[in-house]
Amino acid sequence: MVQTTLRIATWNVNGIRKRQPEFLAWIAYEQPDVVCLQETKASPAQLEKALCELPGYQCFWHGAGGYSGVSLDVRGDAVGEPVFSHPTFDRETRVVQATFGSSLIVASIYVPNGGKDFEDKMVFLKEMEEWAADTIASGNELIICGDMNVTRTDMDVHPKERKPRAFGQRPDEREAFEKILRRSELTDLGRAFDPDNDGLFTWWAPWRDMRQRNIGWRLDYVLASSSVAESATGCIVQAQVGTSDHAPVMATFDI
Repeated sequence: MVQTTLRIATWNVNGIRKRQPEFLAWIAYEQPDVVCLQETKASPAQLEKALCELPGYQCFWHGAGGYSGVSLDVRGDAVGEPVFSHPTFDRETRVVQATFGSSLIVASIYVPNGGKDFEDKMVFLKEMEEWAADTIASGNELIICGDMNVTRTDMDVHPKERKPRAFGQRPDEREAFEKILRRSELTDLGRAFDPDNDGLFTWWAPWRDMRQRNIGWRLDYVLASSSVAESATGCIVQAQVGTSDHAPVMATFDI
């Protein structure tokens, strides 16, 4: 029996137009099967042809200008023809999902930071919980990729950055995130493959050499439902890639 490796990456690029050269170099080198981007900060009309017509990929860009925005890029020979759509809780161009075959759904999600409207962030997380549970209850496998803007525990924040009242570290948003994982039995692949690493971060404030000193937060995740999580073989943070304040996260599966 031939075994196929599926590679799925997620990356908050913090402005795809600013990051275009490094993104194109990265995707040409890595050739992931599925790429989920967040905070693209561009409408489809603002994108150059090089981004919209990536060789070998079907691309779906979902943005409204200089704020938020997500995308999904799917390699044509990877997992079949994708059907792109948006769940009902998508707003501010924060969610796009691709359905493969009859039962695999991959979503690129950019959760609100909460600084402008914390209550809306909590509503978004609750709606995300309901959507994930309904998706899996309907017989689908689900892989959620993206910037969740929540650190699961203090272990996911460098000691110098721990602030219990800071957005992304508050107990109520951590509990809301845990409810998503518990209710749908989703596996946090990054932590599953590196359970004891207290230096596993994906975001660093862009000053005082925070990234070089690895004084960061873990905000970016690949979450997988039970059956597909069992096929996962790794999940790594590519901490040296790019000039965004976030790093790509790459998960691999044996399908």
